[in-house]
Amino acid sequence: MDRRTFLAQTTLVAIGLSGCAGFRSRAAVVALPRRKAVIVIGAGLAGLAAAFELIEAGYDVTVLEASERPGGRVRTLREPFSQGLYAEAGATVIPDHHDFAMRYVRLFDLPLGPFAPRVSGRLYYVRGRALRVTRGTPIPWPFDLTSEEERLGLAGMREKYVDSLLPDLGDVAAPDWPADPRLEAYDRMSGEEFLRSRGASPGAVALMRIGYFDLLGDGLESYSALSMLRDLALARKQRQTFAIVGGNDRLPAAFASRMAEQMRYRTPVVRIEPAPDSVGVITRDGDGFRRWRADHLVVAIPFSVLRTVEVSPPFSRPKQAAINGLPYTSITRVFFQVRRRFWNDRQLPSFATTDLLSTWIFEPTVSQQGSSAILACEAGGGQARRLMALPDQERVALAIEEVEHVYQGLRANVELTASICWDRDEWARGAYCWFRPGQMRSMLPHIVASEGGIHFAGEHASAWPGWMQGALSSGVRAALEIIEGR
Repeated sequence: MDRRTFLAQTTLVAIGLSGCAGFRSRAAVVALPRRKAVIVIGAGLAGLAAAFELIEAGYDVTVLEASERPGGRVRTLREPFSQGLYAEAGATVIPDHHDFAMRYVRLFDLPLGPFAPRVSGRLYYVRGRALRVTRGTPIPWPFDLTSEEERLGLAGMREKYVDSLLPDLGDVAAPDWPADPRLEAYDRMSGEEFLRSRGASPGAVALMRIGYFDLLGDGLESYSALSMLRDLALARKQRQTFAIVGGNDRLPAAFASRMAEQMRYRTPVVRIEPAPDSVGVITRDGDGFRRWRADHLVVAIPFSVLRTVEVSPPFSRPKQAAINGLPYTSITRVFFQVRRRFWNDRQLPSFATTDLLSTWIFEPTVSQQGSSAILACEAGGGQARRLMALPDQERVALAIEEVEHVYQGLRANVELTASICWDRDEWARGAYCWFRPGQMRSMLPHIVASEGGIHFAGEHASAWPGWMQGALSSGVRAALEIIEGR
């Protein structure tokens, strides 16, 4: 079954609890002489989706999770905040066109709330100047732009230099993308080189990189232009974003509650032992070790963690090269609970983009009730690592100093603070994957490819790296591989 057919089946993931016939009918035609056993490593959304679908198809599934909770990089912070406030440490929004995420949200009957600023527009803080950007209003950008670029504005420059090319990429979510050799040139150049090749002036490049383009990898000059183009192509259908009311961790919690008997927490895997007709797994169990064996294995942990696991006999050279070589973006977030939404006094949007260490500033509590709120700032790449290297109190103090430039009054209104550095999470070791120039076409086939009875899932093994959609779709794909004997 190809992906186009797969997505065309509207009941595909609406199975099991909903009583729909998607996988249940498929399972009926698969002759299982016994309940084949599957081990799933990792209880992030990828592992949970794979396990859920396999259980519904009649397999004997065990989920091994190293931490004490499900969700992986979907993590909602409720402490140290008060008054019922919460914020997302990881995956933050669900775009309306992310069909896998939306289907599972509906399956578990989870309420959604819009994730949008209460006041229109966006703030920019660049080169010491605060600028409010609204549609159709000319902005005096403090960059050396050409006369045409000044006339086009930021949105017009994005359309001219980037968006106009996106239709030429083909179906970026197709399993064999980017097989077209014409795309190799984009893979071999960085995002910065791509913009310059399209005619963007140095000033335009400096402006366009602020925010989104610098939150991937180590910034615009570090990653494959093709990866940037794929992300933008997939986002074209987005009209609105949502978050799960009560916290995005309610989605992995819903999965885990349905599979409570299959979940094994605090069970880190230290060794994988592929064999011709089965797979062995060794986990750390207190002061000792425990051996597990199954017919199939789904590896649904980041490659940044998988490369710390011993594999004997080893994976193929291309697979191991992908595991060892795939980089992960450093992300640091700092959160401030404030006694009131003081930015409303000046009717400011609660979303801002800056050229400071704190590249993105936003309100995680935009759809939460009450007078108190949370403001958060995020840094990526080298800037995230600079913040991470600071002691906690110094990290928070620096973040407050920076955000105060954009939202004056923060320091006077802060009640509680928190921060998270994803590089320091032992079971994540980074926030989401990225690709250096030349890596997409060489690595993608080997990231996804199964090896014997071992299948691979995770945001890195999908067309949507960094998104819940990517994790969920990869988990379903891994389950299909096992069910269909691929």
